Amino acid sequence: MELDQRAEMHTIKPWRAFFPIIDSSAVETSFEKIPFANRGVGLDAMAAGPKDGPVAVLLHGFPEFWYGWRKQIEPLAKAGFRVIVPDQRGYNVSSKPRGVASYALTELVSDVIAMADELGQKQILLAGHDWGAAVAWGAALLHPKRIAKLAVVNVPHPSVMRRFLTTQPRQILRSWYIFFFQIPWLAETIFSASGFYVGTRALVRSSRPGTFSADDLAQYRAAWSQPGALASMINWYRAALRYRARFADPTVRVPTRILWGERDKFLIPEMARESLRYCTHGELFPFPDATHWLLHEEPAKVSELLVEFFQSGSPLSETTPD
Repeated sequence: MELDQRAEMHTIKPWRAFFPIIDSSAVETSFEKIPFANRGVGLDAMAAGPKDGPVAVLLHGFPEFWYGWRKQIEPLAKAGFRVIVPDQRGYNVSSKPRGVASYALTELVSDVIAMADELGQKQILLAGHDWGAAVAWGAALLHPKRIAKLAVVNVPHPSVMRRFLTTQPRQILRSWYIFFFQIPWLAETIFSASGFYVGTRALVRSSRPGTFSADDLAQYRAAWSQPGALASMINWYRAALRYRARFADPTVRVPTRILWGERDKFLIPEMARESLRYCTHGELFPFPDATHWLLHEEPAKVSELLVEFFQSGSPLSETTPD
């Protein structure tokens, strides 16, 4: 089916309706810390919910860590899901392998599949925000039989991102930092100067007023201060330009729900709608008054949409892993 024809099948729906310093006041639900491993790369994760529940993996983006999903953990756990929220490789206390190639998309996706394998899951429910969404898209394209449902927040389909980065001046201007991050050492030096002033300012200035509290920013500074973390985090961007992932078929064939804060200062909203053209079963929920930090700004609405989406339809299939 041609992409333009397939687009008619989609819906756009407005909304209705540093581990050591984390404590119970930061995340209100009970959770446990569990380790994963993928070919020598250790991944620390937080888990909550019944151990026999459907597994929902939540992937954070830059410059966050598992804490970015903290407001969605409890609602999903209470709905019966086994929620797994890792620090992705290079972040916080997870392993920080050397070399830019260690952060190629195929390596990042392999971490997700390794977690599913270690949990004994043939299929998982997968959600991602920012870079976590890019990894989630990649997992659905490279391992479609392993992903039961896909939810992405404020990052477009990889084909859309690539096209807009090369043809749309508005998006090229908004993505200036991607190119700046290619400069060795300089990005890390500027980001970390004066107690991570640039990093914290970027979060505050690109979000709605009051989105990130002083306590939240302290959590992020602690994660960024982990040895080797900052260079590893930025290596994701360097790998993206040096090691382009190849997809035999750009079509996403698993049920997909896109949530998008339309006041995103980094990504233009047109890319959300364009992403639907690459999904056989896709739907878009735009949030006109939210920014890139939708998880933080509209936590209850995001949680409700995720619970409803993950609960709908048939249970996870028993297909053999690809």
